[in-house]
Amino acid sequence: MMIGSYNNRALTISVMVVLLGLIFIIKLFFIQVHDETYKLSADSNTQRILTQYPARGLIFDRNGKLLVSNQPVYDIMIVPRDVEPFDTLDFCKSLNIQMDDLRKMFVDLRKSIRSRKVSSYKPSAFIKQVSAEQYGVFQEKEYKFKGFFAQRRTLRKYEYPGAAHVMGYVGEVNEAGIKKDPYYVMGDYIGISGIENTYESYLRGRKGAKVVMVDVHGREKGAYRDGRFDTAAIVGKNLTLSLDIDLQMYGELLMQNKIGSVVAIEPATGEILAMVSAPSYDPGLLVGRVRSQNYTLLEGDPNKPLFIRPLQAQYPPGSTFKTLNALIALQEGVITEDTRIPCSMGYHLGSLKVGCHAHPSPLNLPQSIQHSCNAYYSAAFRKILDNPKYNSPKEGLEHWKDYCVKFGLGYRLETDFAYEKRGFIPNAEYYNKAYRGSWNSVTVISLGIGQAELLLTPIQTANMTTAICNRGYYYTPHVVKSIEDEDIDPRFKEKHFTGIDERHFTPVLDGMERAVWGDDGGTARIAQIDSIRLCGKTGTAQNPHGKDHSIFIAFAPRENPKIAIAVYVENAGFGATYAAPVASLMIEKYLNGQVSEKRKFLEERMVNANLIGNAVAQ
Repeated sequence: MMIGSYNNRALTISVMVVLLGLIFIIKLFFIQVHDETYKLSADSNTQRILTQYPARGLIFDRNGKLLVSNQPVYDIMIVPRDVEPFDTLDFCKSLNIQMDDLRKMFVDLRKSIRSRKVSSYKPSAFIKQVSAEQYGVFQEKEYKFKGFFAQRRTLRKYEYPGAAHVMGYVGEVNEAGIKKDPYYVMGDYIGISGIENTYESYLRGRKGAKVVMVDVHGREKGAYRDGRFDTAAIVGKNLTLSLDIDLQMYGELLMQNKIGSVVAIEPATGEILAMVSAPSYDPGLLVGRVRSQNYTLLEGDPNKPLFIRPLQAQYPPGSTFKTLNALIALQEGVITEDTRIPCSMGYHLGSLKVGCHAHPSPLNLPQSIQHSCNAYYSAAFRKILDNPKYNSPKEGLEHWKDYCVKFGLGYRLETDFAYEKRGFIPNAEYYNKAYRGSWNSVTVISLGIGQAELLLTPIQTANMTTAICNRGYYYTPHVVKSIEDEDIDPRFKEKHFTGIDERHFTPVLDGMERAVWGDDGGTARIAQIDSIRLCGKTGTAQNPHGKDHSIFIAFAPRENPKIAIAVYVENAGFGATYAAPVASLMIEKYLNGQVSEKRKFLEERMVNANLIGNAVAQ
């Protein structure tokens, strides 16, 4: 029995040995004959894997004009372990760099290898963004510099020297960006601001890979295995913007040597027609190897050209806000369009005086907008807060704020731009803290004329204007009209209603039209355009740091409006002095295609006006 058991175990072991041998033989055969992955790995000393970077999507304006394209550049890559002694002087001449710069590059490379940020065995960028012309010179001598090769990339090319704050710019991804999205690796480009940032996932495309054969000098000798292991890069999707680039550039011309912003919107869709931030800069300054240097210069400019004023600047809306307070008072039933309120150069209550300018008195509601009467809106605002249906002015203020919020104020509009500020609409809690609960409608009366703690961004002001000319609704402002083979975000097609009955808008629009066209005067008569029923409202925002800001809101034509606009010009005084001319010229340019000869003097005055003392540093 023991002998039989021993023989069985021996047989079992023999069978297992044979089976294991067969498994190893089959596996070896599979590796050598069938599995190309192992072959590729084994041949890695004669192959080079190149990342295929896709071209970013093109960007067009609403009329099909090309705004942003791509231009080829090359990164000079290095595989440190493959580098052999070479003629450094010839290398520098080929790439138009200085010898000291080359030495520093090698010092930095050694540090990166020691810190394990760079591998000696893998390619990494040594000199970035070499122009196609310079690469052509290097390519002829590339065989002399073993361990170096060129990697094709693309950079943005901005076809117009404007709309910088709309387009944004592209730069290298940082560690935070890589952690957020594993698609990226160090050295990849990513949209940093503007629509380059917001629509990055559409514009960037998808990277591919290409395996090429190389000789002992590192020169490419063709595709490996006929490109069997290659994956094609997929180009980014094209965007069509709602921007009218001609209107945009005209707005930037009018706003040169000024500080402020212009936002123009198509009321029927919420599409942004122009978004000017002044001072601005040529977006081409932030492209290529000089981007970092130019960014530092722009960042240090005291006039802050990098600051996106339409989205981030927050101002008191001044008298432009009287239009909204009129609508709220009408909806609350505390006034009618025929309500007349007297004005004796201002609103007087005991020692309180809210000053006003000379005009006929008393005025009804349309006339109060026409002449921008402070007394009218001081009284109307108090009526809103002291409405008997509320238990206290505090409750009245909360309802007033609710109306403001429905007009898109006090919170970010959630446009398709990042970095948007929310403005500020004070509520009862704010004043309870400020006045320890002891306040009333007189305490906050300046809100009635768009002053005090009230703050709006220019894009909020333009959107408020859109809601007014639409008689009670707006679409969220957005600048992308369409995406190649994609639908835009459905939230941009959703109507937002203000809670104001449509009938209440008529007297307010009457007042805005009379402000421009009134035979008995008006604060915005300078904005008149022949054959166009333009409605507008001037504003002057108090500025504790200097001269007041000039503000104007407008839309045209009155029926079926095609454009609504808000203009802020800092330190420019009354709304009719600068903001109204800029707005009316842009409206005329957009609707008529040109400015009439009789208004050329106004255009020339706006273009030549220098309100910051000197030209913007570029």
